[in-house]
Amino acid sequence: MRAEWDTYFMQIARVVASRATCDRKLVGALLVRDRMILSTGYNGSIRGMPHCDEAGHMLENGHCVATIHAEANAILQAAKNGVGIDGADIYTTASPCWPCFKLIANAGLRRVIYGEFYRDDRIFEVARRVGIALVDLAAPAPDASLKTTA
Repeated sequence: MRAEWDTYFMQIARVVASRATCDRKLVGALLVRDRMILSTGYNGSIRGMPHCDEAGHMLENGHCVATIHAEANAILQAAKNGVGIDGADIYTTASPCWPCFKLIANAGLRRVIYGEFYRDDRIFEVARRVGIALVDLAAPAPDASLKTTA
């Protein structure tokens, strides 16, 4: 059975999350428009700086602030490579924090599809007010029929 598009892209976002370098929370993000991947991002350190999972975390109020979040990195990678993202969707393994949500809104993204709720309820009211669709795509249970044998 073929995966539905949102499920397909969320599975890719989960693979992108496997590259994250802050082991406190592995998050992946994927920018998609017209069923075409525009950019990816995962949470990790500033370019050229040591990774949290190697050098330790910079904690403030219980959160690591040394990393750039996956959503921000996906937007930054698109900008760095000259890829327009206005009107695109973002698939992220965890719902965006408030600072990332503001980036998403001002970048012109139209849908946020997330795999788990992270921590910031403010996104719900503001998304409604500015016309961004929020789609909760909680991880489905593994389907035994999709398993392959060697």
